[in-house]
Amino acid sequence: MVAITLTVMVTLCVGCYAVFLHFRPYLHGSNCEVNTPLGKEPLDLEQAANAATISAVAYRKDLPERAVVIAYATAMQESHLRNLPGGDRDSVGIFQQRPSQGWGAVDQLRDPVYASGRFFDALKKVKDYLDRDLYDAAQRVQRSADGTAYAQHEDEGKILAQAYTGHIPAAVRCWFSPDKRTAPRRSEAMRELRRSFGRLPSKGDAVLVGGQRSGWAVASWAVSHAQPYGLVEVTFAGRRWTADDGHSGWSADPKAPKDRVLIR
Repeated sequence: MVAITLTVMVTLCVGCYAVFLHFRPYLHGSNCEVNTPLGKEPLDLEQAANAATISAVAYRKDLPERAVVIAYATAMQESHLRNLPGGDRDSVGIFQQRPSQGWGAVDQLRDPVYASGRFFDALKKVKDYLDRDLYDAAQRVQRSADGTAYAQHEDEGKILAQAYTGHIPAAVRCWFSPDKRTAPRRSEAMRELRRSFGRLPSKGDAVLVGGQRSGWAVASWAVSHAQPYGLVEVTFAGRRWTADDGHSGWSADPKAPKDRVLIR
């Protein structure tokens, strides 16, 4: 009798564990998290994709991390890092730029790559912007009603910049449930990656990188765009992220190369 009871209990436990494993990918929902020594910052999938794009455009323009911090603080104040279809008067996009003020057409400003490029081009024209208070530099670009509001997002901007510029490795993780999976569009993802970062040499499923920092910037971009482009795996520098276990973040992978980011 005892043996039968134990057998039944073991069977039930095995069954329950199997059910847990089946539903586990659904339990965490969909989200992203940035984790650096400065702190943690939760982002939804749209915010993470936009954050990755902003940093990638700064990389293409060879801008320092401080410029990225300023851009993040500005975008958080203006749109919460979302690509808004409208706003105050004719403002649109992640930086709430206005076509009537010469930033570009509505369709252009709804393109995060274009909008980020316009923001950085304007920021570079601000004399000594790297030495100014963040709110001062941002306000000289945006000319909003209350420029001091940008200052409240500086700490968040620093956390995001450390991660997305590749300063801190494996700092970005994203996850989404199986019902949020999309059809693989890797070739489109690679075109968008190159449009954001500029021309990066690639071969097959690999993006060749010049060092750890640029590699982690590319890897973080790929993880943050995995859901819309149907990407399932990103590996770099001894680490691997998979869509199947995105909530766990980056796991050890001794075979992951240091000179290229593998995106599948």
